[in-house]
Amino acid sequence: MRWAGAAVVGLILLYLALPILVVAVVSFSSGTYLTFPPPGFGLRWYQAYLGNRDWLAATWLSLWVAAGTVALSVGLGTPAALGLARLPRAPRALATGLVLSPLIVPHIVVAIGIYYAYARAGLVGSPAGLMLAHTCLAVPFVVTSVSASLAGLDPRLAQAAASLGATPFGTFRQVTLPLIRPGILVGALFAFITSFDELIVTLFVSGSGAVTLPRRMWDDVRFAIDPTLAAVSTLTVALTAALMMAIHILRRRAERLRAA
Repeated sequence: MRWAGAAVVGLILLYLALPILVVAVVSFSSGTYLTFPPPGFGLRWYQAYLGNRDWLAATWLSLWVAAGTVALSVGLGTPAALGLARLPRAPRALATGLVLSPLIVPHIVVAIGIYYAYARAGLVGSPAGLMLAHTCLAVPFVVTSVSASLAGLDPRLAQAAASLGATPFGTFRQVTLPLIRPGILVGALFAFITSFDELIVTLFVSGSGAVTLPRRMWDDVRFAIDPTLAAVSTLTVALTAALMMAIHILRRRAERLRAA
């Protein structure tokens, strides 16, 4: 039974990972079109990506928008989590539901609402508008991560610091912040991934002046399919996998801090 269970799990993982593996293999193709198996192997399409100004511009814009989203999400999500932790149970449940609503409402609904708001404010097609839109989607991840860290925090530590003369800000800076820092970093990484990979909201609000990497990939799928798309997809998956590994390491560190 143990071997049978392992075989079933292995087949499920293979089923989930097979499309990614196919894309990764095709990205090293030497052919002119997307064909599998490839006629040969090489780095032709990675060189095409690095030598294409449009692809690089979209990549840099995605990185800048994701960095701005991380800053806004952490700046808004961390105080929100601290405030939610101090609310009574009934108001906390209501406020938490409102904060986490972007995770529950379909992204297409969020995108339509943001588009109508941006159309009136003139933010469609601007990088600042993309940052604000992505922040709406990323803040719940920061709130959830920081709230999980706060749930494992012993309140007697802050009380002891206050009894020794520490100010509220000093208590937060010297006691609370070091203990919840792994949770903040995990939330920041999730915010980065959310912004960097977001497509649906971006399609509505990017216009023609703020083309991110996912938007550029979408346009390439529609109009000009070539193995460059596979190379970009492979790099995106590799970046996301590296960030997820960092999140796993930070979570283990947070668990060790709570245990200590």
